[in-house]
Amino acid sequence: MSPLFSDLPRLPARPFVLIRHGETTANRDQIIAGRLEVELTEAGRDQARALAQLVWPQPLALFTSPMRRARETAALAFPAQPATSHPGLKERDWGIYEGRPLPDLPPRNATPEGGEGWREMIQRVHAALTACLIEARSNLPVVICHSGVIRATRLLTGQPSVGSRAPNAHPLHYRPAHGPTGNTFEETQNEL
Repeated sequence: MSPLFSDLPRLPARPFVLIRHGETTANRDQIIAGRLEVELTEAGRDQARALAQLVWPQPLALFTSPMRRARETAALAFPAQPATSHPGLKERDWGIYEGRPLPDLPPRNATPEGGEGWREMIQRVHAALTACLIEARSNLPVVICHSGVIRATRLLTGQPSVGSRAPNAHPLHYRPAHGPTGNTFEETQNEL
């Protein structure tokens, strides 16, 4: 875990999967969406439907951000699986920057006017993810969320950085591993 967040308890040491929602109109047009409700594109819907073709370990517990783009992705990817919505899985609130072109995005560590600070988001994601991992019990937790939630999770799982923006509708599997700073997680793409 990043030293900036060493005061947070460790995430439960168990495997889980994060999936960024399918492509949205904001992704396509390179607009900062944050808390704006934006629609999936047809390509985004196709990406979500493709997830339904993967062979998923059973049983699984499905969690989703309450934002429409995540809920729609979950419904298309897992049509027979009930999903639990968790408010802590929402995307970061970018305040006055929402709706602006992506190059206008302020530095991650800055608190945007009218928006959410990076540390506050990390704490929110930590609480939400911990709750989902516990609620899943013995089932594999699969979480449909947002790029910002994935970047926060990377720090919470001991990754060296927030990394690049996660691709839309690609599973990121986290498995506990023992690292030099204690319990960390290994992140792999598309491996179930």
